[in-house]
This record gives sequence, structure tokens and C-alpha cells, in this order.
Amino acid sequence: KVKELVDLALRIEGCSRHTSVHAAGVVISPKPLHELVPVAISGKEELTSQYPMGDLEKVGMLKMDFLALTTLTIISDCLNKLKQKTGVEIDWAKIPLDDEDTMKLFGDGRTEAVFQFESSGMQEICRRLKPKELEDLAALNALYRPGPLDGGMVDDFILRHRGEKKVQYIVPEMEDILQNTYGILVYQEQIMQIAQKLGGYSLGEADMMRRAMGKKKREEMAKHTEKFVAGAVERKINREKAEAIFSLMAQFADYGFNRSHSVAYAYLAYQTAYLKAHYPAYFYASVLSNEAQDATKIYKYSNEMRSGGVKLLPPDINESEADFTPTDDAVRFGLNAIKGIGTASVQAIMEARKTGRFTSLADFATKVDQGTVNRRGAESLVTAGAFDSLNHSEMSLNLWRSRVFAGIEGALSFGQKIWQDKIRGQSGLFETGDESRVDFQENLPDVPAWTQTEMAKNEKNSVGFFLSNHPLDVYEKILQDLKIKNLADYEGLQAGERITLAGIVSGLQVKYSKKGNRFCIFRLEDQSSGSKCLAWAEAFGKFREILKDDEIVIVEGRIESADGQEYTIIIDECRKLSDAIPLQARNVRITLPDNLDEICMETIFTLLSANRGNCDVLLDFSLERNINLRLQAIPLKIHGTNAFSEKLSEIGCQVEWIL
Repeated sequence: KVKELVDLALRIEGCSRHTSVHAAGVVISPKPLHELVPVAISGKEELTSQYPMGDLEKVGMLKMDFLALTTLTIISDCLNKLKQKTGVEIDWAKIPLDDEDTMKLFGDGRTEAVFQFESSGMQEICRRLKPKELEDLAALNALYRPGPLDGGMVDDFILRHRGEKKVQYIVPEMEDILQNTYGILVYQEQIMQIAQKLGGYSLGEADMMRRAMGKKKREEMAKHTEKFVAGAVERKINREKAEAIFSLMAQFADYGFNRSHSVAYAYLAYQTAYLKAHYPAYFYASVLSNEAQDATKIYKYSNEMRSGGVKLLPPDINESEADFTPTDDAVRFGLNAIKGIGTASVQAIMEARKTGRFTSLADFATKVDQGTVNRRGAESLVTAGAFDSLNHSEMSLNLWRSRVFAGIEGALSFGQKIWQDKIRGQSGLFETGDESRVDFQENLPDVPAWTQTEMAKNEKNSVGFFLSNHPLDVYEKILQDLKIKNLADYEGLQAGERITLAGIVSGLQVKYSKKGNRFCIFRLEDQSSGSKCLAWAEAFGKFREILKDDEIVIVEGRIESADGQEYTIIIDECRKLSDAIPLQARNVRITLPDNLDEICMETIFTLLSANRGNCDVLLDFSLERNINLRLQAIPLKIHGTNAFSEKLSEIGCQVEWIL
């Protein structure tokens, strides 16, 4: 059996497991491709070469990778919006490549949404380096990879850039080539220039040497060693130094990055950063429009916008465009980013708006083409806050949204009837032709106002995150007293550090380890940001009743990693925020009921005696003739819990915990 297995393995060894097509590879030929190389039709009906890329080179074909970058669309959209709304046209040829505001943005590490510079690691080396010009950005692009980072090249480059370490060259002839990178070999082109200038190579030969170094072909490397050293000696360079130069080039061949690629990417990064520094609202509007279906990214960028003084305004049925729309210092939420609203619905709303602004929910229902916005779409618009601007009374937002939401069915039925009458050519009560403008605001159903939690939850369901209010808002004073900061307020957190956060649990997933133990992964979102949290089997078993979607909790744990923009936190402690309040309270104020009797007093005393702790007790009660008294129960100090509050509430007491 073993022999049979080995024989079969030998027969298939070296064979391609399957055919695949390069995502962006294009073969360029002087003649029709099928005349020069074998071709095939891919599963996507594309004409492809049957030769792999290496063989294509050997038969003289030119292959190119054409990459599609969202960044190009973002830049184009931003420039178009800027021209349409302000008349400003940017000529990149006239923009200096060392603009002070742009370079400050890089130096401060405020590079969210900036091409190639978004990761936390790149932001950190930007803060350390303080780039001054495009050349610095290109070098960072080339150096921010595992090899240079692990080899200490990045630290060396930063120290030399800041003048804290002397720039040295093995021979003076290398200065012209390595001056722009402070004596450090960063680019493949530098290796080729050194081979040409010091070793007497042609550029074609230098490229072949670079390839041999990169692929570590020993036989070819040995030939190039002799050739380079001999050529350098001919040019009056000491043999030992020539060998040291070749060794240095061979050492950095793996790390060497293509300079033309790096500069091109750095220039794109510079353009995005320039727009962000000078026209932030227009820049973010373009970024958010391109990320309209990714609520996590919208939430992340909206927090950064806020910290930079740019507001994200809620959607508005009369003001919002399909995409995110910029103003001077704010961005209006786009209709396309609301969940439950399709492109056809958005187009219908925009078309209906041409006849005039919507004045009420019923007005909206009669103007928009029937069938284009269904009940689900209307609910999403209401819960997202798109109808808030139509609230011209002094009605609270919580009551307004609940009443408009309850009125959706009636408004849609009314709109359908009006449309049917139009189709039949009938006129009735509103024969003036202005029936669509009748204001039904006063006839909205009389329903209770939503709670703050209901408001926030409904809003999150329609836009993907808490836009106008966050469930933690009502706990702001309490969180300050507990000295719990937002995630965004922490700077430079490192793996292993402990952290305490408060937030709302979302996207919780229960999984099984290889040993069969249950653990969970979830996101914890506060007012500023969100982080990935992981509770291993022991912690999950301990806090399983607390860890549920939409639960507001306080977690304690340690930073495991900071992958890209987001931390991963390993949870070892968790409690409900509502439970944390009595636990941390210094005083509890108990207002006794008016119908206080001996039995009630005895019950209260029993409860107080059974919960001994460190929290002082204040008793408030009223006597006859409107005399109110407050007594401090000095001998009694209690341990605060929600259960204690609930038991006192059952006998008519009011309980207030004071931190």
C-alpha cells in the first residue's frame, strides 16, 4: 500500500493542481496572441495564455499588471465635487510636493483613509520620522515591510533622517546614489546604479544581477561577485571595500523595493493627504460614498471626522443626495448608505423631490412613485432620522420618531389611494391638485415615545451604527466618575497592556476550540470607536449571562495585538454597566414611601442589615406639614447591588446611587 501510494505521488508530483488566472495580468504581443503562444478560454470567457508568467518572458512576451485602485476614484470624486460646489479646480502640477499642512498631517499620524498610510504601524513611523517631502514618503512606502522592519533598517533610517546618527558611505562614489535615502540601500534601482557606476555594468547587466540577488541564484551570484569586484578595482576602488559593497547589495536585495512603484504610490498618498488637509469635508464625502455599504468603516471615519472638526450630519429626506454630500464643515449622510433602501428607491426619491420639498410623511408617500419605496424602506428612513427635519412642533425627537414610524402604514395607504385616483382620472376631496402637500403631521398616531435605548437600537439597524445618539450617552457622567475612558482616548497601546472599557456588545459569535470548549468573539463599541474582543472558555463560562448582543457592559482585559487600525482585547473581567454603578457608589439615597409603617421600616432595616459593605446610607422621608427630613444611617454601611434596589422598589422606596 505504501509503495502504491508513493508511486501515485511520484506520478502527480510537479503537476499543476489547477489552472488559475492572474487578477490583473495582461499579456502584450506584437501579433495576435494565438499566433505566438497557446491560448485558452477561462471560466469567465476570457482569452488567457496557457503559459505561466515565467515562460511568457522566455518567449518574448511583455506582461503587465494593471491594478484598479479605489483611491483614484476617491480623488476624482473629490475633485469633481469641489469644482461643482465651490468652483475650485486643482492643478496637481502647481501643487508643491512639500506642502506644510499636508506634511504636518503625515507627521501627526492622522492618516486614516490616506492611501497606503492607514495602518497603525505606518502612522507610528510617520510620527517618529516627521516626513518633510515626497521623497520621505516614498522611502517609508518601501521600508514598511517585514524585512526592513525586522532588520532595523527603519529605525536606522529614522535616526539618520532626524540627524541623530551620522550618514556614512563605504566609498564617496556612493553618495550621489544613496544621498536621498541617507546612505541606506532602499530601492532596487540603487543597486543597479551602484553596479553601473562602480562595477562598470550596463543597465541591462545590472538588472540581471539584481534578479540573481533577489532569487539567490548561487552560480550567477558567484559570477557577478567576480565581475563586480573586478570592475570596481579597475575604477580604483579598494578590493576589500568593493567586496563589502557587493555583500551589502546582496544583503539588501531581498529588501530592495522598486523605486518607481514606491514614488508613484507615495504621490497618490500625497494627493489624498493634500485633499484631506485642505478640503476635509469634500475628501471625507468621497471616501464615505465609496464605503457606503461598509457601516464599520463609516463609523470609524465619522469618529475621526468629529475629532478633526467635521460633523457627520444625519440623513435628511430633503437635503441628502444619493452619496454623502459635503458642506463647508460637515458631511450629510447619503441615502445610498441607509439599509433597506435600494438604488431604485433612492432615484425615485430624488426624482420626486424635483417637484418640491417634502412637507410630511403623507406628502412623501403621495409624491414618490408607488412601489419604489416599500414599508421596509420607509421604516429605515424614519429610524435613520431622515424625517426629523419635518418636526416643526416642540415634540421630542423620541416621540416624533415613534409617531412617524407608527404612521407609515396609514401614509403609504393614503399615497396609494391618491395614485390610484390619479390613474383613474378621479378627483375628490383634494380637487385643487395640491393633495400631495396636505400636512398630516397632526394626525400621526398617538403612541408612546421611544426610549433612548429603542431610539439608538432602531437607528443602528438602519445605518449600521449609532449616529445621532449612543446608548452610553446617558451614562456619560457615571463613566467620568468611574474614570473609564473611550478607546480613542488611549494612545500607543502595546500588546500585554491592561485596559478597561465600557461599551455595547455587538456581533457576538460563539465558537468552539479544538478541544471542544466554547468561547466567544464580539465587538465592543463606545462613543468613539470599536474593538474586537475575545473571551476564552473560562471567561465566557463565567460571564455567559452578561455577554449578549446589545448589552451595555464594562470589560477589563489585556491588549493581545493591534492589527491594522484595531485592537484585539482578551477579556478576563466583565460586568453590566448598570451593576457597576451600585458597586462603585459612595452613597445611596433612599426615599421612603409616604405610607411608611412599622412593617415597612422593619423590612427596610432587614434589607440594609443583610447587605453590609462600604456604601453610606441616606434616608429621605416626609413628615406632616410638608416637612422633609434626611437622616444618615451612620451605623449602617451597605454593599450596593441592583437586586437590593429592586427589593426596595417593591416596597415603594426610591433608590439613587451616588458615585
